[in-house]
Amino acid sequence: MAAHTRLHNKVALITGAARGIGAAIAEAFVREGARVWVSDLDGPGALACAQRLGAAALTLDVRQEADWQHAMDQVLAAAGRLDVLVNNAGISGLEQGAAHDPEHATLDDWRAVHAVNSDGVFLGCKHGIRAMRHSRAASIINISSRSGLVGIPMAAAYAASKAAVRNHTKSVALYCAQQGLPIRCNSIHPAAILTPMWEPMLGEGPERAARMAAFTADCPLRRFGTPEEVAAVALLLASDESAYMTGTELHVDGGILAGAVVTPQAAEEA
Repeated sequence: MAAHTRLHNKVALITGAARGIGAAIAEAFVREGARVWVSDLDGPGALACAQRLGAAALTLDVRQEADWQHAMDQVLAAAGRLDVLVNNAGISGLEQGAAHDPEHATLDDWRAVHAVNSDGVFLGCKHGIRAMRHSRAASIINISSRSGLVGIPMAAAYAASKAAVRNHTKSVALYCAQQGLPIRCNSIHPAAILTPMWEPMLGEGPERAARMAAFTADCPLRRFGTPEEVAAVALLLASDESAYMTGTELHVDGGILAGAVVTPQAAEEA
């Protein structure tokens, strides 16, 4: 793996990094010279990813404040500071097949989604700020979603939790600026990114391409995005190239939030 320098000597912690977008971000950060901690509730998965990349691994349940305290203590003991935190861990709530529409979702299922997606980001930011006070230029990157800006009828808890991430990002950005802390905070809003969670719906065989086309029919770019494309945006926000960006949101959605694609009719010859 060729060494680059956009994140040279920066210390980074990424949650939910055993696979998917988190793993892609970890790989991009290592490639650009960062010292990375790969964390996940799936401890063996985090370790396998870390070993592949030459990074460190942590088992971290983002819902548990004690886990966050332990993780930050480990990073500070080893590196003395934290420069980049990516709050990527999240769940849709649909993994277990429970109803998540506004009428039939149970309170327990609603709370389970918010515990990971909202509480996890709150705790990450809270303890990240403490660890980042020792940094010269720090960056918190919260992974929200296109679903945080629009309603999702059958995934109400997920949409509400990602909206909370979007707004909390701005509160953290303003707080850190108000306190004179060297910490920026921004959010990324992916949509239609081809991660392992899509595989059960896409399947294999000759029908896979048709299913992929159907799922991306409303995307102006007519394709899924890749975890690497999200990682590229995270890399920008982690680097000093984005030093004047805080409290902002970046969309990685193939143009979905821009509106519908209208194909103009070919002009008639005169």
